[in-house]
Amino acid sequence: MTGPGRRRAGAAAAVTAALLAAGCAGEPTPSSTPEDNRVFTNPVIRTDAPDPQAIRVGETWYLVHTNSGGRNVPVHTSPDLVAWTAAGDALPELPAWADPGRTWAPELIQLAPDRFVLYYTVADRASGRQCLGRAVAATPLGPYRDDSTGPLVCQAELGGSIDASPYRDTDGTLWLLWKNDGNAIGVDTWLWSQRLSDDGLRLVGTPTKLLKQTEPWEGSLVEGPFFHRHDGRLHLFFAANAYDRATYAEGYAVCAGPTGPCVKAAENPILRSNEVASGPGHASMVEQDGRTWLLYHAWPPGQEGSTDPGRQVWLDEVVWSDGKPVVKGPTQGPQPRP
Repeated sequence: MTGPGRRRAGAAAAVTAALLAAGCAGEPTPSSTPEDNRVFTNPVIRTDAPDPQAIRVGETWYLVHTNSGGRNVPVHTSPDLVAWTAAGDALPELPAWADPGRTWAPELIQLAPDRFVLYYTVADRASGRQCLGRAVAATPLGPYRDDSTGPLVCQAELGGSIDASPYRDTDGTLWLLWKNDGNAIGVDTWLWSQRLSDDGLRLVGTPTKLLKQTEPWEGSLVEGPFFHRHDGRLHLFFAANAYDRATYAEGYAVCAGPTGPCVKAAENPILRSNEVASGPGHASMVEQDGRTWLLYHAWPPGQEGSTDPGRQVWLDEVVWSDGKPVVKGPTQGPQPRP
């Protein structure tokens, strides 16, 4: 999500802290009815949890999101993608070069049974911009530690670098996606990709521009990218438009490979506001038992930009029609659990 939006995280943090003090945030989210545990209803996390991403390790899902409640990288756990329990701060200490309060859009990847890498956006003290860091832990819960002496990516002259997303392709190569935060200084917002070293800690080669804002629905920016392959085709999903408006939405492109070229889908956006959710986007995709699901945040209609409840986490199924992703949402009625 965009820089100005994330600066509201401090106010949102106070709300979440109050929930924690009241003993609310640590309980599983009551997303299913007691009468029928085969269904659930959205949202699956009802407190402010922007920019969600989740991975599965063993029988447990681990979800991280933008800072809140005094935590740099809040982490939640779930057995089923529906009932989530707050599980602390995955990144309790920031590196010496970073300032607290603006730790955005974290994403996890598992590289070995006991090696997990967290990529995150953080305030770089030297440049005054948002830049990308990486941290390592032996378990998905952390604590992750960033031993670097500076950012992994920091395009200060392009507004900064945000929204890192790691991806392992089918040939085993590792890649990193991100956005230059051009809207912070009034320039274009590009989505970039670059090869990662096998340990996930260094960039290899040169970065590639994949796409920027060009369509009316995208407004002045694109952001929140991630890759997903389906039936051999590489899809680049992204959010676009102002984070605190109903016009915020999710779209995708099809890419020839991790360095492009990429062609945007004619049917974009594939996830947009409706009567139950406003400004849905900054998504991530997971698969469970042969089904595909989209995790994303959205505001309650009419409460865009507010901090209570803020951007809640929604879960909706994605079906593939002629190779194209179709999101069955935003949906607030009962639906089968993953």
